[in-house]
Amino acid sequence: MATDQTLAHVSAEVRTFLKGPHEIFIDGVFQPTPGTDRLEVFDPATGQVIASVPACGEAEIDQAVRAARAALTGEWSRLRPADRERLILKLADCLEAQGETFAQLESLNNGKNIGLSRAIEVGASVDYLRYMAGWATKIEGHTLQSSIQAPPAGSRYMTYTLREPVGVVGAIIPWNFPLSMLVWKVASALAAGCTIVVKPSEETPLTALLFGRLCQDAGLPSGVVNIVTGRGDVAGAALARNTGVDKLAFTGSTEVGKLIGHAAIDGMKRFTLELGGKSPMLLFPDMGSNQDQLVARLGLFFNQGQVCTAATRVLIDRRIHDEMVERLGKVADSLTFGSGLDPESELNPVVSAKQRDRVSGFIQRAAQAGAHLASGQRTVPEHGFFVAPTLLSHVTPDMEVVRDEVFGPVIVAMPFDDEEEAVALANDTSFGLAASVWTSNLDRAMRVTKALRAGTVWVNTHNVLDANLPFGGMKQSGLGREHGREGLEHYLETKTVMIRYQ
Repeated sequence: MATDQTLAHVSAEVRTFLKGPHEIFIDGVFQPTPGTDRLEVFDPATGQVIASVPACGEAEIDQAVRAARAALTGEWSRLRPADRERLILKLADCLEAQGETFAQLESLNNGKNIGLSRAIEVGASVDYLRYMAGWATKIEGHTLQSSIQAPPAGSRYMTYTLREPVGVVGAIIPWNFPLSMLVWKVASALAAGCTIVVKPSEETPLTALLFGRLCQDAGLPSGVVNIVTGRGDVAGAALARNTGVDKLAFTGSTEVGKLIGHAAIDGMKRFTLELGGKSPMLLFPDMGSNQDQLVARLGLFFNQGQVCTAATRVLIDRRIHDEMVERLGKVADSLTFGSGLDPESELNPVVSAKQRDRVSGFIQRAAQAGAHLASGQRTVPEHGFFVAPTLLSHVTPDMEVVRDEVFGPVIVAMPFDDEEEAVALANDTSFGLAASVWTSNLDRAMRVTKALRAGTVWVNTHNVLDANLPFGGMKQSGLGREHGREGLEHYLETKTVMIRYQ
């Protein structure tokens, strides 16, 4: 388990939580799972075990789904929309009050910088809960005009639609933004009046379990939110095929997303998939001076590149290509390694040894295929799961590192000669999650954003999200949207009501 040195920079509350026991949250209480295997949980900065959680399977998932289904028709269903709103707001207040504990625990378990944990995992999640709480009282149907001719003669019809909760939601959460992604799905489900079973990533389950305590503190009715830990191919698969689940919400890789989609179709479940990306960043000569720091830190190496929208393909006008590659390489080589709990560190570990080895394999194979390393040849810390930020040039469109999602601090740089070629290169991918355009020319910005095939296109920024703006991908990057009205729609069903009168 974790040593005193590992825990030296966390609060007493975090140390107490880590002592456990860590059990699953079903029907409003934490329940032991005697006889169930345990999954070790690591600190990526040291490689040390800091906790263990149950490796649940079909039995525990079924128990959680049954609790969620019972809650769907219980006290929760009888609450007014304003009551749901107040409970979600209370949940936000509880998270805000315990924010530092959540932030430290997230940085310890995931490895990300404590500043990101405070601002995004906690701060943005609090804002998201408060934003979605407001939607609970704004769900509306429509009154419809009808021209039906049916007996008896002279009958008239009053026709309208109701928007009702889709039912029990099964949510499978990734490891890159564990708390944020959990909140995105829980807040939307609760605003719509659904109940939910959450399966967090086996790599980063700790803040999800701590969130169960918030549900108790906020007074959510039992069974409305349930949290079950386990492996994706066991617990996640069981949740996807469970017949008591009405909708699946998944964020993760395209490969796993396809399996989730097949399971949903087999069970005729509603589903949304937010999947992988290979997002392009288009740099034009008129992008403005001194933006290399913003480009590198916000778009390229943000959260160690473990972001589905990360700008992993940097497309650069040939006139500034060599200069920009050199400047970006210098930025990459200047980033300081360190634990996520050190606020001064700029490049933190990736989430696991498995992920470190996967990312390193991409770099090695790219170099063997002829790519040049403009950065990334530094020595990384001996302990922990670190990967040097790597910028690759002299790549070709058919290379694995250009085509596939790496999900680490690995970027490829490619030149283009004109706007048309830039767009063609950007769209030459099976993914379509996000893109960014860097230019001070408004006409160019308008032309290029329209031509790019991506769910989100930023101009002169990257990786910026808002609760009110629909988020999701085209092509292999997913189906459906999260956030705002469009995100809420996926948690609702439409019922048509027709009343005959004379």
